[in-house]
Amino acid sequence: MYCYQIDGVTPVVDATAYIHPTAVLIGDVHVGPDCYIGPCASLRGDFGRIVMEQGSNLQDTCVVHAFPGRDAVVHRNGHIGHGAVLHGCVIEEDAMVGMNAVVMDEAIIAERSIVGAAAFVKTGFHCDPASLIVGAPAKVLRQLSHEEVSWKQSGTREYQRLTQRSQATMKACAPLAEVEADRPALQVGGHKPKGQ
Repeated sequence: MYCYQIDGVTPVVDATAYIHPTAVLIGDVHVGPDCYIGPCASLRGDFGRIVMEQGSNLQDTCVVHAFPGRDAVVHRNGHIGHGAVLHGCVIEEDAMVGMNAVVMDEAIIAERSIVGAAAFVKTGFHCDPASLIVGAPAKVLRQLSHEEVSWKQSGTREYQRLTQRSQATMKACAPLAEVEADRPALQVGGHKPKGQ
């Protein structure tokens, strides 16, 4: 990982977390136990504090930042999809932010809620627990079913296992010139896209 101190404040990363070597952590960043931080993620704690609580994940190319004196927090088992942007917001326990969604300052995504892909959540947004949040600007479409919440939880567990797999087996390597005859296929986990 690219890790930078600023104004004497150094990021803190729990030993059980996995941070991809291309991720960038700056300043007042706290990454808790069992977290996964994906390739090219940027956690800029150069104005406000960034907190990733236990078991949360921040996937490829996500950006997290905040205004001075504000925190951006992803609570326990939070799940942040590829390319999402979080700015000075709070993602409560077991909530999910979909791919390429943007969640703005002082928004609070309630526990067990899902923000749909490409949604734009305006400053100061609040919702009830287990909400499905979609659109630009985002609105609560409906309450999530128990099955939908369980689907989200299953995906988060896959990322928690990916944390362990990455710690145990990921390493830099040179590419092969051609596909080997007995090449294994990565068929890990049973989580499927919603509706399958």
